[in-house]
Amino acid sequence: MTRQRHLPPTDQADGLRRMFAAARAVIVPVVANPHVEHHGAVLARLASVFAEKGLNTLVVDAADTAPEPGELAFIDLAACVEPLSPQLAYLAARGLPMQHVDTRGSCASFIPRMVNVVADVDVVVIHAEARVLARMLGEQPLRPILLASGAGESLTHAYAALKLLVQRLGLMSFDLVTPSVKGRGPTPAQIARRVADCADRFLAAAMHDSATIDPGVAFGEAAGPDLMRLATAQLSIPALAPAPIAPARPRAPSRAAAASPSYLSA
Repeated sequence: MTRQRHLPPTDQADGLRRMFAAARAVIVPVVANPHVEHHGAVLARLASVFAEKGLNTLVVDAADTAPEPGELAFIDLAACVEPLSPQLAYLAARGLPMQHVDTRGSCASFIPRMVNVVADVDVVVIHAEARVLARMLGEQPLRPILLASGAGESLTHAYAALKLLVQRLGLMSFDLVTPSVKGRGPTPAQIARRVADCADRFLAAAMHDSATIDPGVAFGEAAGPDLMRLATAQLSIPALAPAPIAPARPRAPSRAAAASPSYLSA
């Protein structure tokens, strides 16, 4: 397979393309959460928003739950990219970021590799665990997207992931996406309030926006207004060159932040 080249942009995307003309691709980090079901649907819905805007989008799934990369990944990475539509492509990349780790523990070189793997890429959605994202993102002014559901383990994991990114990278704002699941348990609005309150109280981090997706909605259908708003705001974050991993902060976290707050799962 040769490197996929997307179709020419539609008129609707001309303004956005001019905005990105002198900039690198926008990086959208999605923090993996193994306790959230339907995370694949979240990635698909998020990426479809960018593709609907006429932006060439690459989803790089480097989470522990992602499929293993193709056999040619270490020889011809572009050959492993799966085109899903004229402006949307997918790359199974489990374990690939750590193949680019340098002597300082940084995987920052993995991001420009991803940007170059698809011609004219505008947005790269990277799905990975917080510990891996911390090695890739360096000190870029990004806003990670957390995933959470009503399960206590899910909320605890989301908080722990945010705490790692706050301590390692100093990222102090975040977005949240919650798959809507019918049945008992907290509503998406209640989940968002719990995560936002916990992040504010114990980490001084702020939730910028939250959105809910319906996993049952077919891929390609129009996104809801909350997800559209969240995704559009992600595009406004300045795209910078990848920076090396930030050194760990020497001071120990406060006692309040040392453990996940119990009321997250209350």
